[in-house]
Amino acid sequence: MQVKVVKFGGSSLADAAHFRQVAEIIKADPSRRYVVPSAPGKRFKDDVKVTDMLYKCYEMTKAHEDITDYFRLICNRYYEIIRELGLEFDISDELEYVRNSILHASGRDYAASRGEYLNGMILAKYLGFPFIDAENVIYFKENGSFDEEKTNEVLGAELKKFDHAVIPGFYGVMPNGTIKTFSRGGSDITGSIVARAANAALYENWTDVSGFMMADPRIVKDPCSIETITYRELRELSYMGATVLHEDAIFPVRNAGIPINIRNTNKPEDNGTMIVAATEHFDTKHVITGIAGRRGFSSITVEKDMMNAEVGFTRKLLDILEEYELAAEHLPTGIDTMSIIVNTDDFLKVREKMLAAMERRLKPDRVVMEDGLAMIAVVGRAMIQAKGTAGRIFSAISKAGVNIRMIDQGSSELNIITGVEEGDYEKAVDAIYHEFVN
Repeated sequence: MQVKVVKFGGSSLADAAHFRQVAEIIKADPSRRYVVPSAPGKRFKDDVKVTDMLYKCYEMTKAHEDITDYFRLICNRYYEIIRELGLEFDISDELEYVRNSILHASGRDYAASRGEYLNGMILAKYLGFPFIDAENVIYFKENGSFDEEKTNEVLGAELKKFDHAVIPGFYGVMPNGTIKTFSRGGSDITGSIVARAANAALYENWTDVSGFMMADPRIVKDPCSIETITYRELRELSYMGATVLHEDAIFPVRNAGIPINIRNTNKPEDNGTMIVAATEHFDTKHVITGIAGRRGFSSITVEKDMMNAEVGFTRKLLDILEEYELAAEHLPTGIDTMSIIVNTDDFLKVREKMLAAMERRLKPDRVVMEDGLAMIAVVGRAMIQAKGTAGRIFSAISKAGVNIRMIDQGSSELNIITGVEEGDYEKAVDAIYHEFVN
């Protein structure tokens, strides 16, 4: 039988009603055999995610505050789900163990991971599936990086023992036995890891939207959805701010050639977005696949006559960035100038020291800094074939009365990145979108 791995986000498992929806989706397709749940998300606008509540308990404990009343709110979330599902399932001992562990400094990652752990136990009970604790099958190395080889071997062997199973997302275990979490949104990564270990035909990632939109719906009204997107396009869009899927979730399935299908729990009839390794299909009508961007960038422009003839200049500049642990987001260059686009928050921490190092080691004619920049990425595999795409982007931005501060096109011609002032960000995104989508 074909195997599908299904991951459900926090909004899909926020309460008992959503649990029922999830169960219907799983049982509607017998190939949906392995399930990865997140912790309960928000039930309404001003609600609090369980993971955030657990983080707060940890911080309260560090501040020597009493967590009794606040932790009771977490317990009530789970008790309510169990009661409304009509389950005969007592998790009071598990909850008490979690509370005591937080009180006795089991760590921030441990506290945060318990949201998925407890939700996974309840979902497994409701579905009648075996529960596999991620702590026993997902491994990290001593340096905190994910141990892909060991995990794939152990998890693959464990999955073969069961026709169906629930594996909680977001966490694994360090060599010393302590719990380690992925970065926020890491249940997406767990789903991808499980899909690879199960040699799945498809990884379905269920959330509260019907796939990727071509632009941020908070900026562009009713943007078109993306039917098919490649892993490379997704990486570009995710890095620049598109957040439907954790950007690191593609690597395990990409290596195995497993497609990802982003689906909507509340609209299971929608096809969603299919993420694939490669496709011959191009959106000839729109040309571009999507637009994404982020605020919060700074530019550092180094000017020096005959820079292009100075052997090792670029290396020395990048060495300075590495010394101060500052990542170069983009590197647009000229004959006698080199600009570096960096994250403003990171740059502010080291600005004066780093500039002093540049003056001392590079001996530039001038160094110019500018904060308050936003980067916009226009991504599309069809852009390689379509003539005049860059011209259309720049023309649209110009017609909107926006000044372009930086241009950077990748060598693969998959994306074109423009920098604008933060105050013009939304105007520029809307203008680009409507240039390509009428």
